[in-house]
Amino acid sequence: MLNIQETDNGIRIEVKVQPRSSRNQIAGEQDGALKVKLTAPPVEGEANQALVDFLSRFLKLPRKNITLLRGETSRNKLIEIKAIAKEEFLLKTGQI
Repeated sequence: MLNIQETDNGIRIEVKVQPRSSRNQIAGEQDGALKVKLTAPPVEGEANQALVDFLSRFLKLPRKNITLLRGETSRNKLIEIKAIAKEEFLLKTGQI
């Protein structure tokens, strides 16, 4: 089960990133975190940028609604997503 915190503005979720994948995709759940595979390399913030871009397109939300709170240089990240409810996020990511 995903570890999702609801906030006043939206949700906070832990994300585990796998860089240099063959394609950008959500690969399910791992240890309470959403596993996301990205084609970008983990160099100079490229994977972080790719994660925000991918989630923005996938969830159909503006990029400004997605903020990296923790884990800039780690594969384990904490992301805040504004203007989305927990249930809507779970439905869109196929976790329900």
